[in-house]
Amino acid sequence: DVIRRYGGDALFEATEAIRRASVDRYRGLGEDGSVDLQLERLALDETLDFVRGFMLFSMLANLAEDRQGIAREPAADIADVLETLAGQGIDRDAAMELLAQALVVPVLTAHPTEVRRKSMIDHRNRIAELLAMRDAGRTVTPDGDDVEAAIGRQIALLWQTRVLRRERLYVTDEVETALSYLRDVFLPVLPALYQRWDKAFGTRVPAFLRPGSWIGGDRDGNPFVTAESLTTALAQAADAVLTHYCEGVHALGAELSISTGHAQVDEAVLALADASGDEALSRSDEPYRRALSGIYARLAATPQALTGKTPPRPGRLTGEPYPDPKSLRTDLVAIARGLAAQGDGALAGGGALGRLIRAVETFGFHLATLDLRQNSAVHERVVAELLKVAG
Repeated sequence: DVIRRYGGDALFEATEAIRRASVDRYRGLGEDGSVDLQLERLALDETLDFVRGFMLFSMLANLAEDRQGIAREPAADIADVLETLAGQGIDRDAAMELLAQALVVPVLTAHPTEVRRKSMIDHRNRIAELLAMRDAGRTVTPDGDDVEAAIGRQIALLWQTRVLRRERLYVTDEVETALSYLRDVFLPVLPALYQRWDKAFGTRVPAFLRPGSWIGGDRDGNPFVTAESLTTALAQAADAVLTHYCEGVHALGAELSISTGHAQVDEAVLALADASGDEALSRSDEPYRRALSGIYARLAATPQALTGKTPPRPGRLTGEPYPDPKSLRTDLVAIARGLAAQGDGALAGGGALGRLIRAVETFGFHLATLDLRQNSAVHERVVAELLKVAG
């Protein structure tokens, strides 16, 4: 439909004819040479459109097959894994002991040969989200659009989007591509995974899974990776993770509207509230919101101290920057303990606050560790110089 609407009837008919002839040839029903003859009749522009059409069709077909595979074979849950281990004589305590000593670091690597543009990847990801909605039986998106129509729009946009890069891919482009995965996938997903693992184990699992990257630090064979590249990669990662924390604290401030008129509040929370500098009369009886205002002010000052940049949403208040992630975690845990002291603690253990605390433990202020790789010839020169000086 998209090819016919945007490429015209002639291109659609030619594409369909070649597709049918190819299928017949594969099945041994077609005439020898019929496909070759039809391909030879295509002009250069028609050939490019034909190739682009089948490239996009293959990409979408693979996407659909991925969705079908997910529907048929759901991934094993951690509870299933623990049950399997128990059947082999490995109990949860033994598994926890292993995790306490484990460090798993999935490392994002640079691929200079990746020529597919991020715009293509973004459209593909949107279609994947729409297919997931469709598989769940939804007919309307959260914005009120018809799901089928939205899929059609994204395919039309794919058809009209330039597929390949015109410019050379530089280190800064690679850094931004990696950051998009870290922001869109790792930051929201890992804390949620930890919450599932905590529930399965019945206790808090150590932070054994942390992402890494070598983009911006891989000097082995890439002359464009310099000290400046390293600084840029680290600064952008810090900006991304601190912005995520600011958004999380801002959302918590909107949610935790607890009033001293209706609840007892822990002394540590009251101390954070009094130190926040938030003297708004509208929040005078809402210590959690005042405490979070102070936390936000300190978080907003942290990027300036680390990278020299201000966050996209500066706070109304001023505060001292956090010296390290541990200090931020301490304040967030104080909020969580204050909530836990109320009733059965249902407000504290999970939810957005629990995920934010886990994110701080997992990503720190750096988001991902940055591997440094260097050509062995450089190491040889350095070691030779050390040995020479040492005699």
